[in-house]
Amino acid sequence: MTGAAEISWLPDGRRMHLHHGPIDLILEIFGTGRAVAYRAAVLRFQTVLQELVEELPKLKKPATPNTQLNGSIARNMQNAVEVHLPEFVTPMAAVAGAVADEIAKVISKVPDVTKAYVNNGGDVALVMNEAEVMVTDIGGGIARATIHGSGCVRGVATSGWRGRSLSLGIADAVTVLGSTAALADVAATLIGNEVDLPDHTGIVREMAHSQQIDSDLDCKLVTVEVPVLGREEIATALERGTRFAQTLGVKEGVWGGILVLQGHVSSFGDPSLAQCVSRGQSTLI
Repeated sequence: MTGAAEISWLPDGRRMHLHHGPIDLILEIFGTGRAVAYRAAVLRFQTVLQELVEELPKLKKPATPNTQLNGSIARNMQNAVEVHLPEFVTPMAAVAGAVADEIAKVISKVPDVTKAYVNNGGDVALVMNEAEVMVTDIGGGIARATIHGSGCVRGVATSGWRGRSLSLGIADAVTVLGSTAALADVAATLIGNEVDLPDHTGIVREMAHSQQIDSDLDCKLVTVEVPVLGREEIATALERGTRFAQTLGVKEGVWGGILVLQGHVSSFGDPSLAQCVSRGQSTLI
């Protein structure tokens, strides 16, 4: 039904590519336990798609409290969206991040892995020892984030109308630094929806199912074209999104991030709050 998972090494010989249906992961693992960790990741990955397909009808419905789901990835998706209720959201808003989290969880259980990342189409789950540091592009490459293992950031997710997912808003990119990739994924989606100019006649929107026949957004209008905007219009749209982003916090697993619209940037949160201990930091550069 779902075909066979495809496993390969990228030309650099360091990064592994895992592909199965719509799931496309790049992962890199560091430390003397890397060989064992790669094998564990592959073994778990081979069951992921079928596990999600079995619960897909529930996952595509608008989230409601205490929905009972069986798989660990599906439960992670549900937990990630529940914190935003009664906002309209389906568990599918967390799917890319939750899959990355699951593979990262498997990797983290292997001894002698110092750090790793699992990149699921731009939604990234991190495995880090306290002494480790990672640097990642954010906001579609417009900035970089330095993430320290002593902090709480273990997920980085980006959403926008130009990406592979559909958006109700007009942000080119919203990147969130979160406690998990699933939590960051949902937050980036919802913040991206808020970066908008609802009454602008030049923004083209179409029903979601016309863009993706099986979209969980169904008849909701999603953005398919954004004209060149004036400075004030950009400022207004970014302010809407930033204002919403600033309402999010530890409960939603959000530590900070940036919003990008036509070359203009707005940031929110205080990523230095991502410290679980007194030392270490996570800062936007």
